[in-house]
Amino acid sequence: MRYLIRRARARLTAALALTALLGLLTTHLAHAADEDGYDLWLRYRPLPAAPRAALAAAATGIAAPSDTPTVRAAVAELQRGLAGLLGRTPDTIAVAARPRTGAVVLARAARLPTGLADVDALRAALATAGAEGYVVRRTRINGAPVTLVAANTDIGLLYGGFAWLRQLQLGAAPEGIALLDKPALPLRVLDHWDNLDRTVERGYAGESIWNWWELPHIVDPRYTDYARANASLGINGAVLNNVNAKAEVLSPAFLAKTAAIADVLRPYGIRVYLSVRWSTPLELKETKTADPLDPAVAAWWARKADEIYRTIPDFGGFLVKANSEGQPGPQDYGRNHADGANMLARALAPHRGIVMWRAFVYSPPAHPAQASDRAAQAYDQFQPLDGKFADNVLVQVKNGAIDFQPREPAHPLFGAMPHTPLMMEFQVTKEYLGFATHLVYLGPLFQETLRFDTRAGGQPMPVARVLEGAQQGRVGGIAGVANIGASRNWTGSTFDQANWYAFGRFAWNPDLDSRAVAREWAGLTFAPDPRVVDPVVDMMMRSREAAVDYMTPLGLHHMMGTGHHYGPAPWVDDLGRADWNPVYYHRAGKDGIGFDRTATGSNAVAQYAPDVARRLADPATTPPELLLWFHHLPWDYRMPSGRTLWDELVAHYDHGVAEVDAMQAEWQRLRPYVDARRYADVAQRLAQQRREAQWWRDACIAYFQHRSGLPLPAGARPPAQSLEYYRALAFPFAPGHG
Repeated sequence: MRYLIRRARARLTAALALTALLGLLTTHLAHAADEDGYDLWLRYRPLPAAPRAALAAAATGIAAPSDTPTVRAAVAELQRGLAGLLGRTPDTIAVAARPRTGAVVLARAARLPTGLADVDALRAALATAGAEGYVVRRTRINGAPVTLVAANTDIGLLYGGFAWLRQLQLGAAPEGIALLDKPALPLRVLDHWDNLDRTVERGYAGESIWNWWELPHIVDPRYTDYARANASLGINGAVLNNVNAKAEVLSPAFLAKTAAIADVLRPYGIRVYLSVRWSTPLELKETKTADPLDPAVAAWWARKADEIYRTIPDFGGFLVKANSEGQPGPQDYGRNHADGANMLARALAPHRGIVMWRAFVYSPPAHPAQASDRAAQAYDQFQPLDGKFADNVLVQVKNGAIDFQPREPAHPLFGAMPHTPLMMEFQVTKEYLGFATHLVYLGPLFQETLRFDTRAGGQPMPVARVLEGAQQGRVGGIAGVANIGASRNWTGSTFDQANWYAFGRFAWNPDLDSRAVAREWAGLTFAPDPRVVDPVVDMMMRSREAAVDYMTPLGLHHMMGTGHHYGPAPWVDDLGRADWNPVYYHRAGKDGIGFDRTATGSNAVAQYAPDVARRLADPATTPPELLLWFHHLPWDYRMPSGRTLWDELVAHYDHGVAEVDAMQAEWQRLRPYVDARRYADVAQRLAQQRREAQWWRDACIAYFQHRSGLPLPAGARPPAQSLEYYRALAFPFAPGHG
C-alpha cells in the first residue's frame, strides 16, 4: 500500500513538474511574442517561408564601396534588417569583377561597378536624384543578378538601404522593387522642447532622451537607435533643446555635451542645432545690452559661433524664439525681427550655418489692431519684412495662426512672403489633442495644411509648393515639435509613433497621401496582413476628425484648460490677457458663437490672398469645418445639413464620442492579431480616451447651453454632471509644463 502511495506521489510530482515546465515554456513564448514598442517601425520580423526563400536568393551578401561612417551605418542596417527578415546575417563581401549572384551592392555614382548593365540609364536616374536621393533596382554586373542601391553620396546610400528594407518588410518581392526617390525639401528637422534638467515642455513620453547630466562622457546607446529611426524617414536635423532656451546651453560645458550627441548622429546624416536665448550675452554679463545693432553684441555672437564650430564642425545653426510669450528679443530695443535674425545670420554665415527664426509672436500688442485678434499678429509683424532677411535665415511658421489647434486654416503667411524662405512648423507631440492618451493620427492634419491652396499670385499654390520655393525659388523646410521621450516605446503610446513616422514621411515628400502613410506604418508596426492593416488604418483615418468633433467642432479653437492645456475649459475668462482666455476665441452668448474675422470683425481674413479671402468671408462658402473660426453666427443659423447651428454643434460632439466607441470596437476585434502587451496598452488608452471624449462633450454642451439658453436637440442626452461640477475640476500636476 505504501508502495502504491509513493508511486502515486511520484507520478503526481512528475506531472506537476511537467505542468510547471510547460507553463514556463508557454510563458516564455508569450513574453517572446510580446513587444514593448522599442523597435518602432524597424522591427525586421521573420518573413513567411516563401518570401524568405526569395529574399535569401536575392541577398546573398552585402557589397559596400568604402568604409566611411555613413556607409558602415548603411551596411550595419542592411545586416540588421536582413538578419531579422531571413533569420541569419548575410556576409559582407568585396565588389569583385564577378560579384556573387544575389549580392546587395551599394555604389556611389562616381564609382559605379565595372560591368554594370544599363549604366547609361542608371547615370541618368542618378542625375535627377540630387545629393540625398537614391536609386534601387535589380540589375546585373558582368551577368550576375544583383540588387543595386546607388546614390551620389553616402547619405543617399543609407536612405536607399532603408527604403529597400521598408519595401521588404511590407511584403514586396525583392525582384520587383524599383525605386527612384529624393527629398523635396533640404531641411527636415525635429525640434525637441527638452529642458536641460530633462523635463520636456509639452512632452508626454517621460523625460528627455538627452541625459545632459551624464553627457559628454556617458553616451546612451539609445541615441544611435534614435538616429536610425530618423534616418529611416530622411529626417536630417535635430534641435536638441527647448525654444524657451536657457543661456547656459551655449556654455563650453554644454557645447561639449552637444558635440557628443552630434558625434552619434553624424553618420546618419543628422546635423544638430540649438535653440538660443536672445539675451544670452547680457545674461552671462559679457555685454551691456542685447541690442542687435550694438557692435559689441554682434561681435560676441560671432565669437560664440567660432567657438561652436571649433567644437562641432558641422553644427547646423540656431533656432530662435524672440519677443513671444515673454521671451526677450530685438523688439525690446526698438528693432524688428529682421534686425535680430540677420545679426545672428552674419555670425553663422562663415560656417554655413542657418538661423530658423520663429514667427510665433505672442507678445503685448504693438498697436490696437493686433489687440483685436491674436491670429493677426504674426502676419502684421513679418509680412512687411518679406525680402529683408539674410540669405541664411528661414522664417519658421506654425501650421496655423493660433497655436497647434485640433484644426486651423493654414497660416496666412504661407504665400504672403515670396522673397523669404519659410519653414513649416508642425507639432508632432499632441499638446492640444489628448497628449499620449488619445489615439489621434496627425497625417490628415499634415496633409490638409500642405495641400491648402494659398492662391498666391492668383494661381493655384498649395502650401507644399510655397515651401519648395515655387514662388521665387526661396526653398524652405519642415520642422516638427518632437513627441519623443525616455519611455521605452519612445512616444508614450504605440499609435503616437505613427505621428513621428508620418512627420518624417511628409517632410521628405509633402505630396504623400495620409492614408498611404498610415498603411505603411501599420504594416511595419504590426504586420503586413490585411486583417490587421485595414482596421488599424480605418481607426487612424477617423481618429483626428473624431477628436476635432468631441473637442473643437466647426472651427472652434483654444478651449483647453489653462497652462496644462488638458481637458475642456471654455468658461475661462479671468486670465491676465484677453487672448489667453477661451471666451476670447469662441465668444459664445445669447446672440450666437464664433470669432468674426471678416470685415465686420477683426478682418484677419484679408491677410489671405483675395481669392481665398472672398471664399472665407462668406459663411455660405466657408468650409463648415472652419465656420466658427471666421464667423460669429446666431444659434439658429441654418447649416448645409439642414440643422440649426446649435443642433449641428451638439451632433458633432455626439459624433466624436461615437467614433471613439467605434475605434474601441475595432481594436477589440484585433485582439487575436496583436501581441498581448501592445494590445492591452492601446485598449486601456482607448478606454481612457472614451471617458475623456464624453467629458469633453458633456462639459462643452453644458457650458454652451448655459450661454445660449437653448434646450438640447430632441434625443440628445443631457450632460452627466452640472456645469459647476466641470468648472470645479482642477489638474495641478498634469504633465508637459516643462
